Amino acid sequence: MLDAAKSDLSKYRLERAGEMLKTARRDLDAGDYASANNRAYYCIFHAMRATLALTGEDYKKHSGVISRFSEQYLKTKVLPPELSKNISMASIIRNRSDYEDFYICSISDTKKLVSDAALFLDTITAFLETRYNE
Repeated sequence: MLDAAKSDLSKYRLERAGEMLKTARRDLDAGDYASANNRAYYCIFHAMRATLALTGEDYKKHSGVISRFSEQYLKTKVLPPELSKNISMASIIRNRSDYEDFYICSISDTKKLVSDAALFLDTITAFLETRYNE
């Protein structure tokens, strides 16, 4: 049986991921592409943290979260390994949007990133719902 505290933390983080996606969509619609990129990345990031919460894991660095999530869920094919492409692209675009002077992400890349974040969240939500009900 799943530990209630871990389950509650996972659900909270999954809810945060959903909030980030909602904000990414709003920012995209408003033409604020850098913010949409940031929020889409954080949707994916919080979804990964929601998954790791079930085993009581968390990391201070984003790279630690990404590495452990990939190792535990993608490389083992518990979740579709193709999700690693979404994580990588989101991380690259978010870092460039947030930290590079004069970086402009194309509208089509931002739309794809937000769409990929939604698919990532849907996949993680379906996976976690099965885990919550075990």
